Amino acid sequence: MAEPILIAIIIIIALIFDFGNGMNDSANSISTIVATKVMRPKMAAVMAAFFNFIGPFAFGVSVAATIAKGLVVPAAINEFVILAGLVGTIAWVYMATYYGIPISASHALIGGFVGAAFAAGGSSSIIFAGVATVILFIFLSPVLGMIAAYTLSLMLNWILKNSSPARVDRNFRRLQIVSAAAYSLGHGTNDAQKTMGLIAALLFSTGMLGKDFYVPLWVIFISAFAISLGTFIGGWRVVRTLGMRLTRLRPYQGFCAEAAGASMLFATAHFGIPVSTTHTIAGGIMGVGLAKRRHAVRWGIARNILYAWLITIPFSAAVAMAFYYFISLLM
Repeated sequence: MAEPILIAIIIIIALIFDFGNGMNDSANSISTIVATKVMRPKMAAVMAAFFNFIGPFAFGVSVAATIAKGLVVPAAINEFVILAGLVGTIAWVYMATYYGIPISASHALIGGFVGAAFAAGGSSSIIFAGVATVILFIFLSPVLGMIAAYTLSLMLNWILKNSSPARVDRNFRRLQIVSAAAYSLGHGTNDAQKTMGLIAALLFSTGMLGKDFYVPLWVIFISAFAISLGTFIGGWRVVRTLGMRLTRLRPYQGFCAEAAGASMLFATAHFGIPVSTTHTIAGGIMGVGLAKRRHAVRWGIARNILYAWLITIPFSAAVAMAFYYFISLLM
């Protein structure tokens, strides 16, 4: 059995990642509601942090189970694999947050975890069907978010075509508070579970959970708290990129992006699919921009975001592999 002090250190490192996840993903929850001036940034952050926290308690831990058992063969997991995976993840997440790049912290975590497992046990340690599903949703989640938000925007444009802009804005300023809260709830139930899954995998692999895998209540609590704290403090450069630079938004458009994104996050959480909340909301924002006109979306910024998405898993996996080899030399 691993030393308890080492396990405690790895859990702390996992929570540091969780905090960084919340900082980078603060944009997912509040960028639209801040951009439309429905709420002030700090008030929006308080609301998002609250709903981030209760998300995992409301929707169960199916995503956590996928992270713990659906990507890497359980027998290949040990404390050094998880430690190396976290190092690879944190390196990319904090660098991206510093430069205001809205990457997927979820995919960074998956890349780091899978890369470290590959370094430890080769291809036989990887569950390729699970990894393929994650990679598939790198492309599906923004596309589905875009289609849903685009369709909802067109429907509302037709329904509200005879309403005055002032009345539309007034009504949707209230509705956007609801949609932003729903998206924050979906963000909490999806993203906080990834850290829960990694911590639970650590405890199970070191024999601390017994013979049956489960996610302890205290793991759910500390993971939800860490991501909520990160969301509250916020990565404001990322908020600016997603909410203010990708396209200009009105309250009804922010509602469409958030409502479409929240629906997708609830569905994927139910089926235990670890998707990127960043990809989902970015797709939604591009969808409402397209509903206005094609040139309403700043495609140069969108292209840069896409490049960051594509290199997230390889970069975090490479760093994790290098760190695992370094640990191996020390051992």
